Amino acid sequence: MSEPKSIEYQTVSEVSGSIMVVENIEGVAYDEVVEVVLPDGSRRQGQVLEAEEDKAVVQVFEGTRGIDTANTNVRFTGETMKFGVSEDLLGRILDGIGDPIDGGPEILPDEERDIYGSSINPEAREHPNEFIQTGISVIDGMNTLVRGQKLPIFTVSGLPHNELASQIVRQAKVKGETEEFAVVFGAMGITNEEANYFMEDFENTGALERTVALLNLADDPAIERIVTPRIALTIAEYLAFEKDMQILVLLTDITNYCEALREIAAAREEVPGRRGYPGYMYTDLAEIYERAGRVKDQKGTITQMPMLTMPDDDITHPIPDLTGYITEGQIVFSRSLHRKGIYPPVDVLPCLSRLMDSGIGEDKTREDHGDVSDQLYSAYAEGRDLRDLVAVVGEEALTDRDQKFLDFADEFEQEFASQGQEEERTIEETLSIAWDLFTQLPKSELKRIDEEFIEKYYSSDSESN
Repeated sequence: MSEPKSIEYQTVSEVSGSIMVVENIEGVAYDEVVEVVLPDGSRRQGQVLEAEEDKAVVQVFEGTRGIDTANTNVRFTGETMKFGVSEDLLGRILDGIGDPIDGGPEILPDEERDIYGSSINPEAREHPNEFIQTGISVIDGMNTLVRGQKLPIFTVSGLPHNELASQIVRQAKVKGETEEFAVVFGAMGITNEEANYFMEDFENTGALERTVALLNLADDPAIERIVTPRIALTIAEYLAFEKDMQILVLLTDITNYCEALREIAAAREEVPGRRGYPGYMYTDLAEIYERAGRVKDQKGTITQMPMLTMPDDDITHPIPDLTGYITEGQIVFSRSLHRKGIYPPVDVLPCLSRLMDSGIGEDKTREDHGDVSDQLYSAYAEGRDLRDLVAVVGEEALTDRDQKFLDFADEFEQEFASQGQEEERTIEETLSIAWDLFTQLPKSELKRIDEEFIEKYYSSDSESN
């Protein structure tokens, strides 16, 4: 098979932001890798965004500063963007385009892979049904993460989502399995302070040994954010489907990624969609999210937990809205819980894990898990409704039964939802905390739990009637 033919031009006609237009060309294809040689001899990498019969629009990853339209050479390589993958990537910290930044040795790849990968054939997919333990009660107990699932975290600015991300990296494991488990962490548009936090936390806790971290910083060219999640997923696919590993991919912050998409679309003078984002943003996000899953006859799996900051705390904003359409649930942060000092400040009522029922129960977590989760939701929701009532009529108007549910909501937030940043709870410990909370309610109020489980787990010594 012949090597792709590279062609060089010196016909740059326009430069705008990270976008460069090259004219009088032929045989150039979409997604083709471009090498830009500046007059001083320095080289930058780019990619074809749009290819016409005699013109190409190129995005330059390192930015277009210093590019002289008259004296810049552009070489079209005839190849798509590839990344060298290897098991040696585990334990390494890379920048947003995959170059090591941890001072370690050069990584020798086992093979080169197209970073855009290919979608998993729906016919080849297997339904996710195996529990992943994060050690965090509000996730494990009520919004369970399942191997092969896409479960995003919707947060708002100023809340400790980075702390939760690093805690999940440290604690996530496949319960009762012998397969090797690893994490691929992709950060987009984060600050130097945040990057230092992640690197120090991974190194100090030992989590780095089973982690590949890619860090795209806020002062890096925004265009790099487009490739960071794709490189992360290319690494994940290699480790999962070639090395039979169980891979958890954490991507933060998807909002920064979407802002980069909007910036590119504006530079290309595209007709904007909702709130200025490109109309193809749904398709673009789906290309990332749908690379998670389980494949028939493969031991390895890819599970995704993308994290995004909701602009203006608005869950109907296009980024969380489109993400919710594509993924299988969401974990939602709450400012009001954060103000109460609760960590992680997860508001369980708008949360959802659509695949939870497939990953819990006997031989997976515990036989009472589903009923316990349903009862927690029911009792906490009733307690929250009573808080609104108290604001109108006062606590004196409540019945004894109402008071128990009001107290239950407070205890739920303090004992079950809240836990330390270094605290790791097994699923058994999470369920035990839930049963301790249920003793504040009469048995007759546990209407969502099978009588068999009540007899087995409800502590009659603490029963309150």
